[in-house]
Amino acid sequence: MTTVASILRPFEQARTYEALAFFASALVLAGIWLAILITGWTLVAVLAITPLIVPAMIGMGYATRGLAFAEAELARRMLGAEIELPRPKTAGRGFWARGWAVATDLGFWRAQAYLVMRLSIGFGIAVALISAVAVGFGLLFAPAWYWAIDKGIDVGVWHVSTLPAALAMIPVGLAVLIVTAHLLRPLASLWRTLSSTLLGEFEARPPALDYARATRRRAVVIHALVVGGLNLVLILIWALTSHGYFWPVWTILALGLPLGIHAWVTWVLARPDVWVERRLDESFGIHAGVWVCLNVFNIGVWAVSGHGYFWPVWTLLAAAVALGIHAAALLLSHRDREVLTERIETLETSRAGAVDVQEAELRRIERDLHDGAQARLVALGMSLGMAEQKLAADPEAARALLEEARTGAGEALRELRDLARGIHPPVLADRGLQAAIQALAAASPITVSVSVDATARPKPPVESAAYFVVAESLANAGKHARATHVDVRVTRVGDVLSVTVTDNGMGGADPSGGGLSGLARRVGALDGTLSVDSPAGGPTTIRAELPCG
Repeated sequence: MTTVASILRPFEQARTYEALAFFASALVLAGIWLAILITGWTLVAVLAITPLIVPAMIGMGYATRGLAFAEAELARRMLGAEIELPRPKTAGRGFWARGWAVATDLGFWRAQAYLVMRLSIGFGIAVALISAVAVGFGLLFAPAWYWAIDKGIDVGVWHVSTLPAALAMIPVGLAVLIVTAHLLRPLASLWRTLSSTLLGEFEARPPALDYARATRRRAVVIHALVVGGLNLVLILIWALTSHGYFWPVWTILALGLPLGIHAWVTWVLARPDVWVERRLDESFGIHAGVWVCLNVFNIGVWAVSGHGYFWPVWTLLAAAVALGIHAAALLLSHRDREVLTERIETLETSRAGAVDVQEAELRRIERDLHDGAQARLVALGMSLGMAEQKLAADPEAARALLEEARTGAGEALRELRDLARGIHPPVLADRGLQAAIQALAAASPITVSVSVDATARPKPPVESAAYFVVAESLANAGKHARATHVDVRVTRVGDVLSVTVTDNGMGGADPSGGGLSGLARRVGALDGTLSVDSPAGGPTTIRAELPCG
């Protein structure tokens, strides 16, 4: 039902009948426009050597603008075109300047070009469409009138002189009407573009890429109109001179081949994403389209030249081989491109993550220095200054201030050591990853079991990342997971250092949280991976894999 509905849909749409009325109007308007143009240009030619050429050109300008207005209104109402007529070119001062303004007005000449196309190509389209509609209805109702023709009627190779033959013409007439109705939409679209281009105001040039695409589409439209108009004229000549051998088929094939290639190339260049999605590129799309057009042309030549031996099979085989080789080459190279693209994206992401981690570390160090050691050193300086003032007058008070200053200096020193340990623990640099993790376990209030199986020490950045994975995991287990036991395992298999931290807490860890996301960026900066498995109710397992080759 869906297919039948789509086939019959044009008959339910008002725009189908509006488009048919628009093209049919050329049968009446073409003669009027031709008479006005011939009269106007004849007057211009006759008066060209006299001063009366100026009023003749001005009158021609007004006449052309009036005809353009009428055509624009028809296109707006019947084709849905958006047309705003350009303003006439402003004339300079003087008698001759007014005539010169009309002669140099680009809008005037574009309107003239449109009118010429309307009374030539438009007239041919109107004749073809009205003839198709008339033939379609005639065949559809052939059983009602075939008997009125003494010798019957000829429909191509069929001779209709009996009721069964007339009944057989009903589906043919219906098919003609359906094809005609479906052709009206693309014809209306093409003519809508033509009328907007020639009758409308020039728009500001869009960006270079959009402008190039619009220009290519406009070229295809003009190409199609020229080819269609020429073929319509030849078909009319054939219809008016004889109904014998249908010789216009050769011009249809010959002109259709370059038009098909032109339209296909334009579509491929406008939609490169279609080929990228299939791991191909624009060159393959153009290649395939050229082969398809060529084979359709060859099959058409074979069909109209008497059939016989099906020689187009050789071009079909050649196309299949050529396209197969082209596609294979692109698909094989696409794998390398995919790997490279993925690698580039990973490096870009890890580089951004490294920058974020560095900025976060710098902000943390700055905050710790400002709130901790810096504040204590300021208080230390004030205490020493006050002790200096009271040293002679009140030695006991000065001694108390000095003791307070010594205590503050010790606390500031401890905070600086903690800060340095947070940046890079000395035990990690001096004794390696195992000792550093054991120191973390000893300082943790939770029971921690440590197992480190790494024969050779990895590079310092890898050691540091592994250390901070364990440190952050232990901190999260104590603060958020309410764990009582944590198992830390570090193993090295080949060139991969694996760090696994499992706690028996309540689970529900959020990988997008500040601490874990920071760890992921730190690990990603080394081209490693971090995974978090923390179902509700626990346990939580944090696993980092770091390349250390």
